[in-house]
Amino acid sequence: MLRAMADGEVAKALISVLERVSAASKSRSPDVASLCSQPRLVAVSKTKPKEMIIEAYSAGQRHFGENYVQELVEKANDQQILAECPDIKWHMIGPLQRNKVKKVVEIPNLFCIETIHNDKIASAVNSSVEKYLRGKKLKVFVQVNTSGEENKSGVKPDEVNKLVSHVTESCPHLELLGIMTIGAFDHDLSQGPNPDFQTLLKCRATVCEAQCKEPKEIELSMGMSNDFEHAIHVGSTNVRVGSTIFGARAVKK
Repeated sequence: MLRAMADGEVAKALISVLERVSAASKSRSPDVASLCSQPRLVAVSKTKPKEMIIEAYSAGQRHFGENYVQELVEKANDQQILAECPDIKWHMIGPLQRNKVKKVVEIPNLFCIETIHNDKIASAVNSSVEKYLRGKKLKVFVQVNTSGEENKSGVKPDEVNKLVSHVTESCPHLELLGIMTIGAFDHDLSQGPNPDFQTLLKCRATVCEAQCKEPKEIELSMGMSNDFEHAIHVGSTNVRVGSTIFGARAVKK
């Protein structure tokens, strides 16, 4: 059985993670630091109760990520969260199917969708944003399957620019924030840099050249609880941290 986190533990854990994010950012090499913005921490609250979200929000956290559409919809529309966390910013970080796009686009305080993995999803999100957000643009990341694992969504690295071009040229209601990867979970950093992160860096270079963009204009969303400091060192601008803040998560039934 998982131990419940005591009152105040979420806030303490959050502050510790923020300190580690700051330290990792400051220890970037000058070459890396010149190519990327300060990292954003997304607190991944999947399977966690709203009380933990409110505690993290009260401690200063604003960006929160959810993997499951229904859980995101329920939490984003929760009356207590709406009342006590007015400036919360939600990230959809899990797989998204076309029949669920409308549900996600309509939620209050949606900041971005990080999992645009093909042109059909991009077009569906674009159409929904046009219909339901009335003139606003929605920030998105293009998801890249850097590890080649069949159980992970994402466009192949050599097809990233094709999808990015579709977003930028054919989806006027979307704003490309950057590119994202989940990557393999078991890389041993003592063996060298994470190859998935290196692949995403190469993808950004390709996108920047093709799109005539500066590296700072294409964010990198990579790094989670076990490797976010390494991800920041090599250039991540958006890290998704869950269990280190909220404790081990319950198994979803």
